[in-house]
Amino acid sequence: MRQRRKQDSRRVTVKDLAKDLGMSVSTVSRAFYPDAVIAEPTRKTVLERAAELGYRPNPFAQSLITKRTQIAGMVVSDLTNPFYPEVMTQMLARLQAVGMNVMLAAANEPDQTDEAVDLLLSYQPDLLIVLAVTLSSHAWEKCEQGGTPCIFFNRLSANGQGFGISCDNEMGGRQVADFLIDTGHRNLLYVSAFPDASTNVERYAGFRARTIERGLAEPEVLEAGLFTYEAGYQAGLNMAHLKGKIDGVFCANDIVAIGFMEGAQAGSGLRVPDDLSVVGFDDITMAGWPSHELTTVPQPLEDMMEAIVGLALELSNSSARPSQKIHCFAPGKMIIRNSTRSRVQTSKDLSYA
Repeated sequence: MRQRRKQDSRRVTVKDLAKDLGMSVSTVSRAFYPDAVIAEPTRKTVLERAAELGYRPNPFAQSLITKRTQIAGMVVSDLTNPFYPEVMTQMLARLQAVGMNVMLAAANEPDQTDEAVDLLLSYQPDLLIVLAVTLSSHAWEKCEQGGTPCIFFNRLSANGQGFGISCDNEMGGRQVADFLIDTGHRNLLYVSAFPDASTNVERYAGFRARTIERGLAEPEVLEAGLFTYEAGYQAGLNMAHLKGKIDGVFCANDIVAIGFMEGAQAGSGLRVPDDLSVVGFDDITMAGWPSHELTTVPQPLEDMMEAIVGLALELSNSSARPSQKIHCFAPGKMIIRNSTRSRVQTSKDLSYA
């Protein structure tokens, strides 16, 4: 019987494993590739002995043969928005469960995006996942030169390139308008964040269009500038000139809405929901806290996660690019909490799906 390899600080190599088994290096190597031609008893012997010795294949060496690294590079900014850490936690777990490794690079400032992309591309990822970032022409060129496809999550690319996984934000904006109008609100406001973001543009477009279709005046717009608590809070402070003129507010996302509610209270003494009804978008965990109780439109994260994992696997394991570029999912059923009131009595299970 073979003896277990003595513990030492040196990493076990494929040559060590082959010598231990009395097999060729090529035979041992093939055992770790599911599609390789090798007798199943031999594969089983190799894998069992590899586990005993603590041997693991070198993914970089494997990539030289397969031309695939099983790495998904992830570029992200806006980590102060709780939506993205929550999304990243789920996305990491799901991608790792299907055998993909995730490398994260943060672009905390717009001018750091190129640097983050260059860093990830140096590891030759099979694809890039882009969260809350706009890629520059330089970054696009680098991805194209390397044959690295890009998937945008929750935001579409400005130039229409790459793949997209998104909620139907325009539909969500229309839901909010219907809800506020149906519950007696007549003077509406949209708190905008990051004007160029597709999420912001589409949510406002749906909200505005539906408000006008329902016979009301075009909503007022208050610029927050960013998808952050601080930006929402400042927008709330800036509500003073609209005090008494607005009764229903739709904020670009939940964290802006939470900041807005507290800023409106601090700056103008406006009470939510007595003076203002406030609606957000995303349904982050914080939205349901007793201190906020924010009415919101939930993103269909289950569908979006399934789509991004499926697309990532397809792009990683196939040389042919999928034909469909954008997957857009309807938002979830609106969650009604205590940040909104009704002049027409409604029940909490009222549905605006």
